[in-house]
Amino acid sequence: MGLSTRIEAAVAEAVAVGQGAGRATPPKLAEALHYATAPGGARIRPTILMSVAMACGDDRPALSNAAAAALEMIHCASLVHDDLPCFDDADVRRGKPSVHRAFSEPLAVLAGDSLIVLAFETLARQSGQAPERVAQLIMTLAQRTGMPGGICAGQGWESEEKVDLSAYHQAKTGALFIAATQMGAVAAGQDAEPWFELGDRIGEAFQVADDLRDALYDETTLGKPAGQDDLHGRPNAVTQLGVQGAISRLKDILGGAIASIPSCPGEAQLAEMVRMYAERLTPVVSPSRVPGE
Repeated sequence: MGLSTRIEAAVAEAVAVGQGAGRATPPKLAEALHYATAPGGARIRPTILMSVAMACGDDRPALSNAAAAALEMIHCASLVHDDLPCFDDADVRRGKPSVHRAFSEPLAVLAGDSLIVLAFETLARQSGQAPERVAQLIMTLAQRTGMPGGICAGQGWESEEKVDLSAYHQAKTGALFIAATQMGAVAAGQDAEPWFELGDRIGEAFQVADDLRDALYDETTLGKPAGQDDLHGRPNAVTQLGVQGAISRLKDILGGAIASIPSCPGEAQLAEMVRMYAERLTPVVSPSRVPGE
């Protein structure tokens, strides 16, 4: 089974549990869970998690599958909540109406909440085969989801008058990439700590790349509203460094990410994966698209 197929199957299986599978459940909410998670975009975070697990031996594939599904559900939940009128007020996500536009605001809130809870249930269901690993996976995902250093903290920075840009980026975007590298290692029975730097650097690279895409691309290209950083007055790398400065910073971060990969049997394959994403992330910029030029 290919990596993409494996991830899609894991996410679909987890969501089916949340939908009730034959039990009496609210049909609109059950449909919203599926809508929020499929089709799922690039599945970058679970791909990184699986890649790390495989590089470390992947001796418990069912546990890696559960970890990947849990991480992706947290990510999808964050997108559902980010799109709400109280945050980004976005009408489109992944090229289709956002969940609150398709189902209503109350159902979007409930869908996001349900996916968060379902993520931890998905991990807990694996506790019979590797309880110590499952406990660490739950702890890691919780720390990268809530406060003080998870994606909730990242969203919270946007309500502050003064923003620590490094802390903001690490929490808002970096947190789930740190979770991806660390959870992949833990699922394969390895220590999480050596994998922090790789996740942190990949997360920072994705944030800078996202800032660039938001500034340079249109809604059709992005599959979601463009220009959101300027609209909401958010701190971002393009404002701070300029377009070319942000692109240079992105390349530096990705070079550091490759250098930070811990020694493991699949080290070369992981390095190649990071290089592949580096090519995808670095935007092709024409002078006509550079703001102010």
